[in-house]
This record gives sequence, structure tokens and C-alpha cells, in this order.
Amino acid sequence: MCEKGTRSAQAPRGPLLIAGPTAVGKSAVALALALELGGEIVSVDSMQVYRGMDIGTAKASARERAQVPHHLVDILGVTESFDAAQFVLLATQAIRAIQSRGRVPILCGGTGLYFQALLFGIGQAPPSDPQLRAALEQIPLPALLQELEKADPPCFATIDPANRRRVVRALEVIRLTGRPFSVQRAPWPNGMAEFEGGRPCLIGLTRTRQDLSRRIDARVEAMFAQGLVSEVQALIGQGLTENRTAMQALGYRQVIEHLQGSLSLEQTIGLIKQKTRQFAKRQMTWFSRQLPLNWVTLGEADDTQSVVGQVAQRYALD
Repeated sequence: MCEKGTRSAQAPRGPLLIAGPTAVGKSAVALALALELGGEIVSVDSMQVYRGMDIGTAKASARERAQVPHHLVDILGVTESFDAAQFVLLATQAIRAIQSRGRVPILCGGTGLYFQALLFGIGQAPPSDPQLRAALEQIPLPALLQELEKADPPCFATIDPANRRRVVRALEVIRLTGRPFSVQRAPWPNGMAEFEGGRPCLIGLTRTRQDLSRRIDARVEAMFAQGLVSEVQALIGQGLTENRTAMQALGYRQVIEHLQGSLSLEQTIGLIKQKTRQFAKRQMTWFSRQLPLNWVTLGEADDTQSVVGQVAQRYALD
């Protein structure tokens, strides 16, 4: 929801959150909003934290970062781990620092779990059980997915079925606690987290299915034209394949399979387009069910400025 109210010009403003599926146009809208509102951008993307993962994550360009400060981008090497708890800590610090400068914190990204953790608290799931984890690792993925669908339909509907690590963790928690993984988070006492300046304004961006699909195809083709294969080759030398989290990034695993000779370049491009469309669909399902977003639909024409006007109005800055 968008928290309205009277605030003096000197008073800190609550954060503005821009969420939505991949390729919907979040970054362009966030950048334009930051320029118009006097803001700084906090990336809510589990992969943009890694240095060198630039093309495949559609990271903001050097020119864009020179125009507007971007936080939580390029803060880790590709062999380092990162999770929701670390995100909440660093994002909260960034929000406070931005507000201390009298600017607007604009959180933008597509990692729903990070938004959820920041707004509603981090789940109190039990620590890993090595014996149970080892047993689950021996079970074929189709059988794990079948168990998850029966035990926790909401989790099954939004999880990446190819992400074995997350599927195993969800089932591990379910077996250890006897409760659905999807409900195991610790909410703040009063619901949504409070920030200096008030509760955040939550905006979700969406497009028609056909328009989003077209944009996804164009983005994937552009990534390869910009040198995605060369980027992955360089990252392999830096230890990318050792980081199971980073290896979940869309496109990177498929390019590695191409480099290993499993897929042709044409097959790789087609597969990444397909998986990105599937991922975008899961993102929309998750955001619709898990976050109270105010949805704004973008048209096929580049109407960034029109959307910026709508969002700014909802943010109640006048």
C-alpha cells in the first residue's frame, strides 16, 4: 500500500518499492523516478550482487550508475555466498543512509523473497539436518517435486522446479517442522515493517503476456550480442561453478552447458528464452500472492515517463 500523509520537506520519506517480473521495464522506471524524485536505487536482485555477472543479469550500465547511485550491486565475488538475511541487513543500512542525505530510497528488483524478508521479517526455519539433507539429495527431482506439491501447494506453485537446492531445502524444513514451508516466516509485530518516514509505497509493474514475451526474447538476443558467452567464460575462471547460488542465475548454467558441448548456440538461446518466460510467469504468481502491490500496467509503446508520472502521484510527493 502507499502510505500518504503530510510530511515536511525536511522529513525523511518512506521507501518506494518497484517490483515485477524480469524484462518488464523495472530498471528504466526506477532510474527515471530517481532522477525525478531525487532518489537512489537499492537493487533487490540476488544475482546483481556478484561482480562480473553484468550482461546476464541486465545490470545497470556505468552511465546509469553515474547518473544515479545504485546500492547492493557488485558487492561480492562470484564464489561468495549471499542470502535474504544479508540482504535485509545491507538494504536497511542503505535505506537509512539514503534518507540521511534527504533523498528517496527506491528499491527495485525481481527477487520476491528479498522483498518479503525486508517487509515482513525473515523466516525462523530450523537449521539444516545433515542426515535428512543427504537422504533428500538421493531422491530424484521429479519425486521431490511430487512430494512438495502435495505437502505445500503454494510453495510448489512459485518455486523454480529446476532449482534442486531450493526444493530440497523446502522439503527439509517441511519434514523437520511438520508445517508448510510457505508459511514459515516471522512477521513483524504490526504487520509490514515500519521505516523512518512511514511505510513503503509498493508498486508492481506488469505487461500483457505477449508484450512481455517479446521483450524477453529481445533481451536474451541482446545479451548474446553483447557478449554473454565471453562473460561466462571469464566467470568460470573466477570460480563461478563453485557457487551453487550464483549458478542458479538464468542463462549462466545454460551457457556453461553450451561451452561444454551439450547445446548448440541456437539451442542455448532458445532454451534461455523459454526458461526466462517460465521464470517471469512464476514471478507474477508469487508477487500476486505474497505482496500487497499496487499494479501499474505498461503498454507496448515505451511509456516510461507516463508510468513515472503515475507512480510519483501514488507516492504522494506533491
